[in-house]
Amino acid sequence: MKIQVLGSSAGGGLPQFNCNCNNCKAYREGSTTVKRRTQSSITISEDGENWVLFNASPDILEQIHNSPFLHPTKLRETKIKAIVFIDGQIDHTTGLLMLREGCPHEVYCTKEVNEELNTSFPLFKMLKHWDGGGTNYHEIVPNNTQFSIPVMPNYEFYAHPLISNAPPYSKYRDKPRAGDNIGVVVVNKKTGKRLFYLPGLGVLEDHIIEEMAKADVLLIEGTLWTNDEMIKGNFSKKLGTEMGHIPLNGENGLIKVLDSLEKPRKILIHINNTNPILDESTKEYKELISHGIEVSYDGMSIEI
Repeated sequence: MKIQVLGSSAGGGLPQFNCNCNNCKAYREGSTTVKRRTQSSITISEDGENWVLFNASPDILEQIHNSPFLHPTKLRETKIKAIVFIDGQIDHTTGLLMLREGCPHEVYCTKEVNEELNTSFPLFKMLKHWDGGGTNYHEIVPNNTQFSIPVMPNYEFYAHPLISNAPPYSKYRDKPRAGDNIGVVVVNKKTGKRLFYLPGLGVLEDHIIEEMAKADVLLIEGTLWTNDEMIKGNFSKKLGTEMGHIPLNGENGLIKVLDSLEKPRKILIHINNTNPILDESTKEYKELISHGIEVSYDGMSIEI
């Protein structure tokens, strides 16, 4: 399986247009230890020609431009053959509007996300007005039920419900349903090699930790360093866990759990622009690396 990180940042990217935090400021001033990052998305492929996109961020056009393997070779075509939405967040779905010229798209998501994208944030309804009728919907059942995607015939896909939060625009905000957020496991049927992709995670449940332990590659959220990061920096009045994100550091942080896992390659994704690990000169970055945990970056290539 070929895995390409298209975007490694949380919503807003780095630099965020209205932010002058330490990282955004350092990047604008030419720091060599802070990278430009677009909003989180990956794409995977079995053959290197046909790709399955996970989340369509608002930065999708820039991401495609920076990824020659996604460029058309015919007069009109797209190398993106399927799109999987792991939630209905704006920073994971808005890019679908930028792909409207390629309709219809094969879209995979839960019925809960499908509902949101037809009502509260009606992207799917809007795209019906383009050639091909917008999207062909394929339901994901988030209870470890296997599903398949035709362009990756030698792989099985499984969705696990995650405790996080519904989008801010949703009527289910602060009372999310089981299908509002999922993590996806991709398994090679021949080798058994496994990818677990979960860029949004608010609570570490036992069944999720068990699945993490079986992965060969773990692409997991690294949004915030501490739970009160946004409050201390005067960026928000909410804790990370209130927004649906488990912090990296601290007694109940993600690092402690990742330390207990021996098998997977551990890579963080969906990292907020305020997180000090995005500056490779900081003590937080060096501490993270000392635990054998990697920080993904735009354009990162992974193969399992």
